[in-house]
Amino acid sequence: MDDRYDVVVVGGGAAGLAGALALARARRSVLVVDAGEPRNAPAAAVHNYLGREGTPPGELMAVGRAEVTAYGGQVVAGRVDAVSRDDRGFVVTVDGGRVVRARRLLVTTGLVDELPEVPGLTERWGRDVLHCPYCHGWEARDQRIGVLATTGPLAVHAAKLWRQWSPHVRLLLHEAPAPGPQEAEELAARGVAVVPGRVVAVESAGDRLTGVRLADGEFVELDAVVVAARMTARSALLESLGLEPVDVEHAGQVIGRRIPADANGATDVPGVWVAGNVTDVTGQVIRAAGAGLTAGAMINMDLVEEDTRDAVAEHRRQRETMFTEAAWEERYRSKPAVWSGRPNPQLVSEVTGLAPGRALDVGSGEGADAVWLAERGWQVHAVDISSVALQRAAGQARAAGAEVAARIEWTQADLTAWSPPSDAYDLVSAQFMHLPPQPRREVFGRLADAVAPGGLLLIVGHHPRDLRSTAHRMHYPEMMYTAEQIAAELDPARFEVLTAQARPRTVTDPDGRDITVHDAVLVARRR
Repeated sequence: MDDRYDVVVVGGGAAGLAGALALARARRSVLVVDAGEPRNAPAAAVHNYLGREGTPPGELMAVGRAEVTAYGGQVVAGRVDAVSRDDRGFVVTVDGGRVVRARRLLVTTGLVDELPEVPGLTERWGRDVLHCPYCHGWEARDQRIGVLATTGPLAVHAAKLWRQWSPHVRLLLHEAPAPGPQEAEELAARGVAVVPGRVVAVESAGDRLTGVRLADGEFVELDAVVVAARMTARSALLESLGLEPVDVEHAGQVIGRRIPADANGATDVPGVWVAGNVTDVTGQVIRAAGAGLTAGAMINMDLVEEDTRDAVAEHRRQRETMFTEAAWEERYRSKPAVWSGRPNPQLVSEVTGLAPGRALDVGSGEGADAVWLAERGWQVHAVDISSVALQRAAGQARAAGAEVAARIEWTQADLTAWSPPSDAYDLVSAQFMHLPPQPRREVFGRLADAVAPGGLLLIVGHHPRDLRSTAHRMHYPEMMYTAEQIAAELDPARFEVLTAQARPRTVTDPDGRDITVHDAVLVARRR
């Protein structure tokens, strides 16, 4: 087990594993803790599960566990002893010692079948003491079946239902009153015999049920006994979180207790979902699996919404801090080199062959563009907000030689507040400077004013269409721009636009694929 999960699933039956599978396939970290107490453990097979009809319960669970782990989920044997909640989610204690954290909780602890206190009944439960005709009717077809009445009208209903599978159905009144006239007529019409008297024992021989013994000593030969168990959700863990079970009624009779939830499994406690028999006491295995799938999908959606809220908050925080001096200093300190050390390709393309003059390189970073220009005879004024970057850049210049280093003047300044001298540079270069729209217009306006008559303004940025690619780009669409947008902001009386285009180039994305990106390239000459 790890220490933190998106979801901890308590219970490893069909509901829990189906929910875990959906979550693992959604790339969520999920832990299933299974106490190994499946309700259907005594049964020989699972029925009415399309594609898995007749599968032994243990085999079905083994397949489910393998599927969950194949997608990265974890399944462990153990018991969740306690769950508490704090402002970071849920704290889950497993087997009295190991503590893990979860953002969400899916509880699929099932239910307990509470049987009438008749000797011999419990020992045959799930084999030839049955409860559900859809689960066991086919296997008990044409056998001698005794329906053990308790109270209320459900026993008569059960007797009529089981008659569909066998003509040899007996209604054992046990401690229930005799059927009324209409019910008696219905039972007689269907050939269901009513057996009065309290049942004092269920008898077996050779691992096979043989019948029931009545209080007066009569023995009724039977092959199977049907009993309406009271189905009570295993809810102690949920009750500790403030969820209270409610009665489940059928035909005016309480048949069990469940934890209430909406159609998707969400409970009244935020972050807690339920699925399977803990909330649906009459659900069969396939229905429990479907409910687990639904709950898993809804939990993932809930986490998606939370992830989005967190991402928006972080997105806003970064937008507010990313242009500060402190943020840039931290970025450069975080690694020995942030950039490649090579000059930007569009600068090389546009400047190669030009007669050197005085250049302004803004956002100069670690100095690759400034050094390249100085090596070609340009007098360079390089400006950046980060002192760490400028120190590295100066080191690169010295490594290129004293003559190169002497041609570069380094200035630390925040470009959103700094103004270069007007009409002072034969080349003004801004490579991949992305700012919010208003500050960008102001900065680019000041850069345009710094271009000397006859000089060039070169602005290069990441084209907005790069956001559709797998290239690593900051996802602030409002800070991206096209060359045409920048050109439209220039005074045509002062500038002649020589180039305004998106230029493709091939790069390698973070996954190692060769992809095409586009640079927004503006070249304008000062009139």
